[in-house]
Amino acid sequence: MSASFDEIGMIPIGRVAGGRAEPTKDHWGANRPTIVLRDDLLGPDALKGLAAHSHIEVVFYFHLHSDEPVEAGARHPRGRTDWPAVGIYAQHGRMRINRIGVSVCRLLGVDGLSVEVEGLDAVDGTPVLDIKPVWSGYQPRGALREPDWARELMANYWD
Repeated sequence: MSASFDEIGMIPIGRVAGGRAEPTKDHWGANRPTIVLRDDLLGPDALKGLAAHSHIEVVFYFHLHSDEPVEAGARHPRGRTDWPAVGIYAQHGRMRINRIGVSVCRLLGVDGLSVEVEGLDAVDGTPVLDIKPVWSGYQPRGALREPDWARELMANYWD
């Protein structure tokens, strides 16, 4: 039985405005951009009820450094040879085939089709593909397991 794979396309629903201009490896916790949604695609009430949530999940496209080679195998995260070489899908690197990023961030406010957030690890101009409210029912069930190198990598990511 062979599988068939069709290419898909996505339309950005908005963009990140403000916050950081350049991507860096750490210290994303204080990043406070606004996500501005497209009024040509969405109705004025598209964000109605979102302000009742403390956090949102933002799906975005890693648009910077798009000429960077795609990683389809294993590599040492951040080039650190003291960490194991792991496949691209065992880490959060941007050099993925589809260059999709996902970030859970604190929701600070909603104004029309604009969403102010804190702790979004995307830069000014980043195309936003989707926004979802964070619900406890979608959080991991049971104990979370991760390797030591991943905890070390994240030690300064938000601070």
